[in-house]
Amino acid sequence: MKEKQSGKSRRQQKKLPKKDGKREHRVAFMLNDTEYNAIERHLRKYKITNKSKWYRRTILSHIWKVMEEDYPTLFNENEMRRR
Repeated sequence: MKEKQSGKSRRQQKKLPKKDGKREHRVAFMLNDTEYNAIERHLRKYKITNKSKWYRRTILSHIWKVMEEDYPTLFNENEMRRR
């Protein structure tokens, strides 16, 4: 037979954080006129309406790419290329 969960344990399960949690950390930075105009031109050209999402994806994709390239390996690149 199935055991009934107590009301307390059901409430605790609902409080677990979601995988994609709430964004709580604000990041702000300044651009000069040339940088701002270049970004605005790009957003208009590709019809990007959600700037926040675009900034987040652009910055994080670069960071993840660099992290992947810098991942520690057992041998350095020169040792792996030599035979």
